[in-house]
Amino acid sequence: MVKKSDGNFGYIESFLSFAPIMTESDTKQRIRKAAHDLVIQYSIRSVSMDDIAANLGMSKKTIYQYFKDKDELVEAVVDDVIDTNQCICNTDREKADNAVHEIFLVMDMMVEMFKTMNPSILFDMQKYHQAAFMKFQKHRNEYLYNVCRQNLERGIREELFRPEINVEIMARYRVETMLTAFNPEFQRYLKKSLLEIEEEIIIHYLFGLVTLKGYKLVLKYMEQKKKND
Repeated sequence: MVKKSDGNFGYIESFLSFAPIMTESDTKQRIRKAAHDLVIQYSIRSVSMDDIAANLGMSKKTIYQYFKDKDELVEAVVDDVIDTNQCICNTDREKADNAVHEIFLVMDMMVEMFKTMNPSILFDMQKYHQAAFMKFQKHRNEYLYNVCRQNLERGIREELFRPEINVEIMARYRVETMLTAFNPEFQRYLKKSLLEIEEEIIIHYLFGLVTLKGYKLVLKYMEQKKKND
């Protein structure tokens, strides 16, 4: 501890000696986190660099020291979302008791993701931030496609999904329906939340896949989900 000197200077020295040092990496991560939270809630187009700076209590000039423009910051946010999504998916696959259970774990993840998500986010990304959208598309068409495909193959091995299913077609179908809930026209006519739409699509998807053994499991997990909601 720094020895106290006359006046307030010693107190300031003492405080600074224990105050955490904010590294460049910490600052950059704070900016990404603030941008993520604002973009998820209000969508990309509605959030400006001024909004992010105000939320952080720092100048816009400071943000530009770490990110050259909004495009680069949005890309960083998408990278973080993809990393988190892949980590959760990998964990769910490992802890799932079976292929049907794995899909219900995905639905649990969606509750957390969608409860504050603005439905315009993907439309805005596609229209205004093409590089970020292409990263998302790559993640969806490669990583998520393989997750769906492996889940289908697992379900067939476990005799929970019908063996005659065309795995490639159904995996691609599932990947495409992931975007349905974000379609502005779909939302305009339905007036339902992202979560309501996505859960209904997944249950419909499951019932089209299952054997009698799998059907009983779907009913079991649906009942458990109702009790937990």
